[in-house]
Amino acid sequence: MGKLKYFIPLLVILGFLGLSSIFVVDEREKALVLQFGQIKAVKEEPGLAFKIPLIQEVVRYDDRILSLDTDTIEVTPSDDRRLIVDAFARYRIRDVVQFRQAVGVGGLPVAEDRLGSVLNAQIREVLGADQVTSDSILSPERGDLARRIRAQSRTSAEGLGLEIVDVRLKQTNLPEQNLEATFARMRAERDREAADEVARGNEAAQRVRALADRTVTETLSDAEREAQVIRGEADAERNAIYAGAYGTDPEFFAFYRSLEAYEESLQGGNSSMVMTPDSEFFDYLRSSTAGQ
Repeated sequence: MGKLKYFIPLLVILGFLGLSSIFVVDEREKALVLQFGQIKAVKEEPGLAFKIPLIQEVVRYDDRILSLDTDTIEVTPSDDRRLIVDAFARYRIRDVVQFRQAVGVGGLPVAEDRLGSVLNAQIREVLGADQVTSDSILSPERGDLARRIRAQSRTSAEGLGLEIVDVRLKQTNLPEQNLEATFARMRAERDREAADEVARGNEAAQRVRALADRTVTETLSDAEREAQVIRGEADAERNAIYAGAYGTDPEFFAFYRSLEAYEESLQGGNSSMVMTPDSEFFDYLRSSTAGQ
């Protein structure tokens, strides 16, 4: 009975020590086994692992791709138009031992603070380089600039045991005090372009009107020339008919011409005609018995 009294507590202690020596490594993490702050083992594969109870401890780190938003900074491209820029990065812990040695007990907060400083420094360097203007930063070229920032940040990140997977420029805006001046310049440029378009349109309209006027003039001239030709041909044909009629019966032709003259002269109006009764004009109006 006395031995049993000591055996049960001993069994409990052994069970506690046994359970304390076992830990589970999740597939989403990596683990370090530390003894008095020194790294004794690295556990990167998921499953059960062992440590010395009470002497060794386990520190776990996330093995997934993590996200970091950088602080907003102001950059000045080569055209001296200041921009407000921030970015976000995707990274993961590549070497857990190097990561522990670089950041110590600070863990991810310390690592992200250092990584953010590295990214901001590279953002200033890349976006402030020669041949990089604000227009290129605000254009689709920003993808190439982001890849340059990622490539130049990787060396420094490797020193922290990190791997930068991706970097993207998130915000690229003008400072508040520059917005109004920029908008005014943009409006002036658009007004100038509109004025140029209006001027080109007026010039084209003038050319069209001039061409139309010339076409009208040429058409009228051609029509008048054709009309003159037709009238000339008609007059010639009329004269030929008159000549033929005169040759066939001169007396009848003279009678017909007199009737036309009477018709023209005896129409109603305000004009008066004074002549003697024996005028030749009235030859065909006299009766054959008038003198008898």
